[in-house]
Amino acid sequence: MSAPLSEPMVAVRDVTKVYERGRQKVEVLHGLTLEIPRGDFVALMGPSGSGKTTLLNLIGGLDTPSAGEVTVGGARIDQLRGGELARWRARNIGFVFQFYNLMPVLTAAANVELPLLLTRLSAAQRRKNVAVALEIVGLADRAGHKPRELSGGQEQRVAIARALVSDPQLLLCDEPTGDLDRRTADEILGLLQVLNREHGKTIVIVTHDPKAAGFAARTLHLEKGQLLEQAAA
Repeated sequence: MSAPLSEPMVAVRDVTKVYERGRQKVEVLHGLTLEIPRGDFVALMGPSGSGKTTLLNLIGGLDTPSAGEVTVGGARIDQLRGGELARWRARNIGFVFQFYNLMPVLTAAANVELPLLLTRLSAAQRRKNVAVALEIVGLADRAGHKPRELSGGQEQRVAIARALVSDPQLLLCDEPTGDLDRRTADEILGLLQVLNREHGKTIVIVTHDPKAAGFAARTLHLEKGQLLEQAAA
């Protein structure tokens, strides 16, 4: 069942995350609380080691908190485990990373289709979804090209299409332009703005780049595992 539209897309409540390294315990997040409304576009900034990627991974169900609650789209994902969590993640989250993680032997279309192979969609429906996703990112004419035949910016667009193909509620982007030149980075960030404003996607990006953060609607600053401030971009 979908959550009411009045509920935030993301609600993080008193979350602590501790990693164990041998006998040493490292507390990365310290009782962090955060809400992200539906349709928001948020940039997470902060120095290396501040907990940005850890927070992103907790929101995306790639990791679990040591304490506290994580609710996304009305689901308490900190209570999900194993296959149930994997199925939730596949339905609700699109991930975009700094390095595109495309399969070099597959075409752009085949790379975009990969997440759908875990669903019950027919081959015809999968092809339709792939075509729509590639059209949205402006690469319909590159569907048959392999990654080595694409520019870095085009590869990232394929990765974004792959994140979109299952029509997720939330896009989580970890340094999505960190491997791109300024002009190409701005094109990718502009595409994310379009996905937010015209397609209603809620987007959270982790970035070290203030210019990249400027494309978001607001910026959250983390330092030493705590939220310092919340400001309009």
